[in-house]
Amino acid sequence: MSKPKVFITRQIPQAGLDLLKDKVDLEIWEKNEPPPYSILLDKVQEVEGLLCLLTDQIDQQLINQAPHLKVISQMAVGYDNIDINTATIRGIPVGHTPGVLTEATADLTWALLMAITRRITEAQEYIKQGKWTTWQPMGLLGADFVGATLGIIGLGRIGQAVARRGKGFNLKVIYHKPRRLYPKLEQELGVNYVSFEQLLKESDFISLHTPLTERTYHLIGENELKLMKQTAFLINTARGGIIDQNALCYALQQGQIAGAALDVTEPEPLPKEHQLLTLSNVIVTPHIGSASYQTRFQMAIMAAQNLLAGLQGQPLPNCVNPNIY
Repeated sequence: MSKPKVFITRQIPQAGLDLLKDKVDLEIWEKNEPPPYSILLDKVQEVEGLLCLLTDQIDQQLINQAPHLKVISQMAVGYDNIDINTATIRGIPVGHTPGVLTEATADLTWALLMAITRRITEAQEYIKQGKWTTWQPMGLLGADFVGATLGIIGLGRIGQAVARRGKGFNLKVIYHKPRRLYPKLEQELGVNYVSFEQLLKESDFISLHTPLTERTYHLIGENELKLMKQTAFLINTARGGIIDQNALCYALQQGQIAGAALDVTEPEPLPKEHQLLTLSNVIVTPHIGSASYQTRFQMAIMAAQNLLAGLQGQPLPNCVNPNIY
């Protein structure tokens, strides 16, 4: 009996491949860059399973040109690159990898927050440029954490993990999300619910942890940045499209806010000449929120398990559209 054909859009950790190698007819895109859309269109015409990444455009056209496709398995928690509605209409389950990357992404959020507020990258460049000649009482002053207010927009798994870390720094933690948490969980996390506008006005640090949807696209724009404190810092480890980057550049240049640290941008990657990369009060990292060995290995395993379940006609362990069953 022939094995089901599967296409993987990038090299993934071996732990995931080991689960698949004896069970499927596997083809892997070996290049570091994503396969061009035209290649994806060609590959999906023959496969029963597709294991993809956030950088792959899995739209209506592509899904409808895949007559044999039984499952789409994404190695990420987000899935805004996939047309879920079309997949659901076609009866194709879509898998993702939630939960496993929570702690790693929260760790990076905190690393970015500390790096931008204490001007770590600026200090490194200061030394490399030969400017360090003596200790200066007013040199490279940053922001204190104790007694400051951390505002979290979106308090799902990752947002809650960031809030727990905030307690260890004696921060006042406030949050906003469409649906307020239960009082018991608020008490456990040590967080207070506030309106969106109040969060923008009161926070010394704002961290974004909301999914990218039509409602949250450019959620932080010109008007929102004007509401923030001039001493405030903005952190984004969610999705680049949540921030209007043109408005952010202007706000940073005009001193409307103190700085920003971004692990996600719009687009990804940013062009080398992008204005954000020229600003000293900005840190940009290349979408490494989940980039720890343990986390990426577990993500690969979860993606492989979702893929195998879909190929066998079984419910996916982590399914975005379970209503198809």
